[in-house]
Amino acid sequence: MLENYRDKAEMYITSLWLLFILIIVLTVDVPLEFSESSYFIGFKELTSRNIIPIISLFFLFIGLFYVLRFRYKLKGSNNSYFRIKKIRNKNYEHLTFLTTYIIPLICLDLSDLRYIIVLMFLLVIIGIIYIKTDMFYANPTLALLGYQLYEADAELRDGLKEQIILISREKIDEQSNVVYKKLDEKIYFIRRRR
Repeated sequence: MLENYRDKAEMYITSLWLLFILIIVLTVDVPLEFSESSYFIGFKELTSRNIIPIISLFFLFIGLFYVLRFRYKLKGSNNSYFRIKKIRNKNYEHLTFLTTYIIPLICLDLSDLRYIIVLMFLLVIIGIIYIKTDMFYANPTLALLGYQLYEADAELRDGLKEQIILISREKIDEQSNVVYKKLDEKIYFIRRRR
């Protein structure tokens, strides 16, 4: 399902939601004054003071659109199922991505153009690595939306698959029968078979 680079790039953009929110909070510049002599500075001035937050807000909305698209793609009939033989919780992967990439990037001085260029360059490089290594499942936004990560060995129709990554909105345990959608070669979205 997510075999092409575009789908994985969309997942990467959604993984940066927290970064975009933090950038907005740190850089928004709206002068607030409540005296009789206060006046509205105008949309042109307000926009020129808030280029970075506006761009971040734009990517935040794009990320929302991509999340809705991801949920839509996961809907539909799931006729295929498999049994979980062995399962391990991998929810720490969400935190790993957050602490390794998001938190350090927010420490850059976004009032300096050089640091903004460095941030954009780093985001592109991290995105390329994220997509090429199929790490799109380590997405803190998915964790915020209630998705769980597992690594499992499962008995599929074509035999035993080991160390596959499972994404689910439900708690899954060993010997569960689950229906699935294949997202990538070793990554599956699953839910309990009813």
